[in-house]
Amino acid sequence: MKQKLAITAGAGLLGAAAIAAVAQGLIDDATTPTTDIAGLSILGEPVTPEIVERGDAVYAENCAACHGAQLEGQPDWRRRTEDGRMPAPPHDESGHTWHHADRDLFTITKHGLGAIVPGYESDMPAFAEVLSDADIKAVLAFIKTSWPERERDFQAEVSAGAAGKK
Repeated sequence: MKQKLAITAGAGLLGAAAIAAVAQGLIDDATTPTTDIAGLSILGEPVTPEIVERGDAVYAENCAACHGAQLEGQPDWRRRTEDGRMPAPPHDESGHTWHHADRDLFTITKHGLGAIVPGYESDMPAFAEVLSDADIKAVLAFIKTSWPERERDFQAEVSAGAAGKK
C-alpha cells in the first residue's frame, strides 16, 4: 500500500513539474510550432522570428476559428458538408497545405480559392481587404513552422518549381 501511494505521489509530482516547465517555457508543447526557422522562406524571403510571431497573432485572430487553434482543421475535413462545400482543412502536416507552392497559398489567402480554381465555391473568404501582403506572408510563415523537415523540404521544392515557371 505504501509503495502504491509513493508511486502515485511521485507521478503526481512529475506531472506538476512538467506542467510548470511548460508554463515557464522550459519544455516545448508538442502542438506549438517549432522555433527552428533556419532556411525557411516565404515567397523567396527569409523567415525571421518576428515574422513568425506576427503570423501567430494574425492566424489566431483571422484563421483559427475555421482552421483550428492548433492548425488541426475542422472535423471530417475530407468529406463535403450538406451544402456541398469542404470543411476547412488542417494546416499542420496532416493536411495538404504543404503540397502547394508559396505563390498559390498566398493567392488563395488573398483572393480566395476561386482565384486558383475558377468557379470553385468555398467558405474560405478572400482576405485582400482584411490583411496586408505582409500579414498574409507572416501567417504562411507561421504555418510552415508546424511542418516537419520532410514536409518543409517538399514544399520548398514545389515553391521553387512554381517560381521557375513564371
